[in-house]
Amino acid sequence: MDDCIFCKIISGEIPSKKLYEDDEILAFHDVSPQAPVHFLLIPKKHIRNIMELGKDDVALTGRMINKAQELAVGQGCGEKGARFVINCKSDGGQTVNHLHIHVLGGRPLDWPPG
Repeated sequence: MDDCIFCKIISGEIPSKKLYEDDEILAFHDVSPQAPVHFLLIPKKHIRNIMELGKDDVALTGRMINKAQELAVGQGCGEKGARFVINCKSDGGQTVNHLHIHVLGGRPLDWPPG
């Protein structure tokens, strides 16, 4: 998508502090972290939100969740845990229309999140 900031990050048009990359997934540190550990994991395939996932995306999303867990452990969240968040559309707080998982950790996180 021409106007998608995450697609521009994937293409290298916008720089990011990459944490992980393979043929299908990119993980990078959030530019405005809300916790000591805060990174995003996105599919390279443009999927607007979780409501638009198709049956063809099951393996991809499973890999994304598995990689998010692996990276969270690698960032020091294995013992005390982390929050894994997928916002969806305007009522869900989604601000970038490209599916993404926020992973936050490194401090206690309140609930509900404000």
